[in-house]
Amino acid sequence: MLADMKTWYRSGSPWIWLNAAAVAASFIMVVGLLGLIAVRGLVHFWPHPVHELQYEWNGKLERVIGEIQDEETVTVQRLRDAGVPLPDDVKELIVTRYLVKIGNRDIYGVDFRNIVAPLIKADSTPEDLVLLERWEYGNFYGYLKKVKKGGEVVASGDAAWSALQPLLERANRLHDEVHRIERDEIGSVNYRLEQLRLKQRRYELDDALTPEVQAELQAERDLLKHEYEQLQGRLAQLRTDLQRDSIVMEIQTGQEVEIPLGKVVHAYRPNSLGFFGRIGHFFAKMWEFVSTEPREANTEGGVFPAIFGTVTMVLVMSVLVTPLGVVAAVYLREYAREGPIVRLIYIAVNNLAGVPSIVYGVFGLGFFVYFIGGNIDQLFFPEALPAPTFGTPGLLWASLTLALLTLPVVIVSTEEGLARIPRAIREGSLALGATKAETLWRVVLPMASPAMMTGLILAVARAAGEVAPLMLVGVVKLAPSLPIDGNFPFIHLDRKFMHLGFHIYDVGFQSPNVEAARPLVYATALLLVLLIIVLNFTAIGIRNHLREKYRALEN
Repeated sequence: MLADMKTWYRSGSPWIWLNAAAVAASFIMVVGLLGLIAVRGLVHFWPHPVHELQYEWNGKLERVIGEIQDEETVTVQRLRDAGVPLPDDVKELIVTRYLVKIGNRDIYGVDFRNIVAPLIKADSTPEDLVLLERWEYGNFYGYLKKVKKGGEVVASGDAAWSALQPLLERANRLHDEVHRIERDEIGSVNYRLEQLRLKQRRYELDDALTPEVQAELQAERDLLKHEYEQLQGRLAQLRTDLQRDSIVMEIQTGQEVEIPLGKVVHAYRPNSLGFFGRIGHFFAKMWEFVSTEPREANTEGGVFPAIFGTVTMVLVMSVLVTPLGVVAAVYLREYAREGPIVRLIYIAVNNLAGVPSIVYGVFGLGFFVYFIGGNIDQLFFPEALPAPTFGTPGLLWASLTLALLTLPVVIVSTEEGLARIPRAIREGSLALGATKAETLWRVVLPMASPAMMTGLILAVARAAGEVAPLMLVGVVKLAPSLPIDGNFPFIHLDRKFMHLGFHIYDVGFQSPNVEAARPLVYATALLLVLLIIVLNFTAIGIRNHLREKYRALEN
């Protein structure tokens, strides 16, 4: 028996099983982590029932309306020590405490309330309870009593819900029009006015501001101001129309509150939704999450600007890091001769791969932003000074910083791909009359392209999830405009941008309402993971296509 064990051990089978167990454990942990993030994130979009609780507090019966967000078990002694008036007939040692989202923050001052199970005297989910999602102050819970149009009551009671829907759709259309005018049309006018101001300043610095030029600039400015005034007039009219309609809601205290429909995003009755209604609501909220802008200090709404900023930064970073890494690898493998300088370069590349990312952020802030960006402003944008153009954190410097961070990965992967190409292929190309440069460009680099794509895949995977360096070189909590828009030159690499990784940090640790933002953290984390997977699979597909294309040459 002992001899058999020794033979089995020497055969290497234990190590095979150990490796298999390690792979299985790693797979289970990854799937478990993704499953936890998915469950916690996707539940954010599912419509939860709204409860009406009869709650006894200090001998008085209160009505509490809201969604049960979480629950935990707490000892009775701990609750009594905290001053919770539990009745003497509570014999359990441990009871359940619920975290109820009561909303109506503009009225109650808080979004959540802790409710202890022994003090709940009744629990119901009336189908006519209404949940309002608002542009500010979070959710609103209550009963719909009246619908007003132009200050006059047009529906009340059971008919109010049917009358609300067309008026709310009108209010949302008006709100979208207001937002479009503010962001696109007025934003474009302001951008052109600023460019006109910089143009005049440039003439002044060149001592070329003649009366004729000044009159021409003033004429353009007058036209833009006239356009601006017209847009402001349209906005004023739209805002007046937006305040025309309102609804009256009864809250848990019995008080009736009038809410303008211009402040409401959505209105629905969660308790009356059937299965298919809940499915439809789920997918509608998911689409809203990925296609709209955030609101309420990033704790409500969508994350489209963060998705756009993340993808744009990764694409710009890829465009920057790929040629730099490939050129460096080609030089080291194809042209450089062995010596102390080459060995020093290899040591530097290997050491750069282990430098903490925040160090790259500090370097990017000092070198790219202050040194290069400041000099660019002095040379090409003197009219804008002292306000910086490129001498401030922005998309370009963030992309360059991450390109520098991921450069060692691209260099090493490309060099390994070049090393795997047989020497006979190079010699055959040279024997047919091709120069070394032609051999490199038409034979070697195409065959090494799968290795280049491998390096790019690793670079994208790391860059998309980095946060620490971006906090210093361009990412912000809320960007007023996207880095790509309809204003010339259309791609604005000097602008600050939003990023999904920083959005997770900001919502999870800097939010004024942590409990309300917690589901959004999981949802954004899941979205970031899916985005990285999509980017990686796209690059993997390109790599596999290139590998199949050049496999015949290798054989």
